[in-house]
Amino acid sequence: MRIRFLPVMIFAAVLMLTVRVGNIWDGVDDALNSRPSKSTNETISIASARAQDQGAQDQPDGTTAQEQVPADESDPEAVSRLVTNDPTLLTQAEIDLLQRLADRRELLETQEKEMEMREGLLRAAEERIDKKIAELKNFQGTIEKLIKTYDDQQVAKIQSLVKIYENMKPKDAARIFEELDMDTLLLVTERMKERKLAPIMAKMNPARATEITVELSRLRNLPSDSINAGG
Repeated sequence: MRIRFLPVMIFAAVLMLTVRVGNIWDGVDDALNSRPSKSTNETISIASARAQDQGAQDQPDGTTAQEQVPADESDPEAVSRLVTNDPTLLTQAEIDLLQRLADRRELLETQEKEMEMREGLLRAAEERIDKKIAELKNFQGTIEKLIKTYDDQQVAKIQSLVKIYENMKPKDAARIFEELDMDTLLLVTERMKERKLAPIMAKMNPARATEITVELSRLRNLPSDSINAGG
């Protein structure tokens, strides 16, 4: 009796396919409730090859593979039925559907990885910015302390000069006032007592005394913050 090799080969291939599909699709139902599993591509390859071999042969129920209605891509249960049934019985439309789902899964995974990477970069940038802000605040505090120390020292020096000039003879103080620059002179005279300043200005050159009087009048009409800033 002649052995028909083609049926034997088909039987062996189907037997191997059944074992392999059982391993591939173990637990695939749970994964497909949200989106297709990674093994979808393997099933698509098997089903596509088998569908090409079968061509337009009639199915057991009398309908052809092309006549079967493809599953709704938005229906997870329908997709689950596709991958849990024998993949060799899938139509080309169903194979295309599984391919689209596999492509969509790959796209979603790529987008998810990109999103995670961007979030990581954003967190790192925020941490660097927070660190820089903290450093700037510390630096600002140091500068403010130095400025206050300098201002206190300057005020102490000016107060010392005020006491010196108040205790000098009016004509000696007037001679020095004639030589001082206006900014320094205003810092001193602004803080002097009027009864001490009047005799000194009386001994000064009238033009210089007039200039000092005008500047003092302008200075005393300014807010105190402006006076301190000018000093």
